[in-house]
Amino acid sequence: MLLGIDCGTSSTKAILIDGRGSIVGSGSSSTPVESPRPGWTQQDPVLWWEAAREAVARALAGAGVPGSAVRAVGLSGQMHGSVLLDVATISSRGTSDDALFPALLWNDQRTAGHLGAIAHAAGGSKALVERVGNAALTGFTLPKLLWIKQHHPEVMDRAAVVMLPKDYLRFRLTGEAATDVGDASGTLMFSPRGRAWDTDLVVRLGLNPSILPRVIESGEVAGTLSRWAAERTGLRAGTPVIAGSGDNQTSAVGAGVTSPGDGLMIVGTSGVIYTHSASPRADTGDAGACGRTHLFAAADGTARAPGAWCVTGCILSAAGSLQWLRDTAAPGLDFETLIGEAWSAPPGAEGLIFLPYLAGERCPHQDPSARGAFVGLSLHHGRGHLARAVIEGVSFALDQVVRLQRSLGVPIDRVRLTGGAAQSHAWARLLADLTETPIEITDSTEGSALGAALLAGVGIGDWSDVREAGAGTIRVTHRIEPGPLDPALRDARETFSGLYAALKPAFSRLSATA
Repeated sequence: MLLGIDCGTSSTKAILIDGRGSIVGSGSSSTPVESPRPGWTQQDPVLWWEAAREAVARALAGAGVPGSAVRAVGLSGQMHGSVLLDVATISSRGTSDDALFPALLWNDQRTAGHLGAIAHAAGGSKALVERVGNAALTGFTLPKLLWIKQHHPEVMDRAAVVMLPKDYLRFRLTGEAATDVGDASGTLMFSPRGRAWDTDLVVRLGLNPSILPRVIESGEVAGTLSRWAAERTGLRAGTPVIAGSGDNQTSAVGAGVTSPGDGLMIVGTSGVIYTHSASPRADTGDAGACGRTHLFAAADGTARAPGAWCVTGCILSAAGSLQWLRDTAAPGLDFETLIGEAWSAPPGAEGLIFLPYLAGERCPHQDPSARGAFVGLSLHHGRGHLARAVIEGVSFALDQVVRLQRSLGVPIDRVRLTGGAAQSHAWARLLADLTETPIEITDSTEGSALGAALLAGVGIGDWSDVREAGAGTIRVTHRIEPGPLDPALRDARETFSGLYAALKPAFSRLSATA
């Protein structure tokens, strides 16, 4: 058996797979998020450990096997969160739960005041993207450390190491402090190209580079389960624990997106386009328009061979836009009925267009002030038109991300679709036609936890790499070839493409009054 553990934001999940990659047991346990002020999100790391223990126990019980049946453990987790430990905790080899400070999460916004200093230290916004593959955004780890240094200097004075959420779980399991190249590249302190920490940037910002942990490839063995952890999890002492990676990268592994030209489209509350790339393609365009996509290391490397890269772009409100419409205009209506009403309206929603910027936008428009809008609304339009316009607007925005990635020289030959859109053949076809790319839907439903389990198998040699692991375990159930785009959709997309620029001044004024 192979065990995959995913440290998510709202819950931690564990799955067990057998030698064929079939899931034989799973379990989860919730983890509450604290928000002491508007825009602040944080968690106590010890809650992840407690949730992981509970999830593992439930997975073992569901499979009806003892912990000794687990041959290796792989890890996945929410990215960017900051976990700080002191010397005493590191010396405890995982037996102490004394994190110095709550972990600031990926969606925490308190760090906005430090972004300018980061860009300045790097030599400008474009230089920052060239160095670390990403623009300065509140979600990354580096601005969190600067905020803690400013507001709680005594914490940074005591800090001996910073790690990411799934790394904290590995530390509790093995006593080893380390991270992987994928999670490291989401900190804003790591060069994805060089696969090494940018210690010069860290020093320029007044931080001590000694707090940066060792970095290994995602498929490497990071340590073995300690006797202390074995007693608390039911697993066997000495079990190999593999590095794993961030949840974006492990979700790709769990969907079989592991070769150049492969793309993964996740249509959840937000929408993510993840593309596997043989070369590091950062968005280093004009200084005013760079860093719209993220460059991370992919989770396909092993101790024998370093891995490749991934380029990601995110729209902040994808299926979340449809949920907003349902909750606002049709409370209690199930999504299947609402989506059915959408397809009863003609392509282009008879001149109605929706801008899905309900939570601001990140890609291709880096604009927290952007707002959602229906444009072209008339007395003729009904709820079905509204639903169709929302689905089309979200799809137009996802298509813009795909086109931006291709403009960076990233090939996208096929896209595997997960999330709400994967449940609708019509929505999947719309995305195929818009992006001019085959859309595939697989039988994989566990995403990042499955990717972590597959990495565990790679780490102990069950498979030579993640491509072999996915080929034997992940099955494509539907493939939708792109067809000619309906003329009404082509016209609607062209109109959509000009609306952000036209409405940007209004967005800025409206956000100032909110």
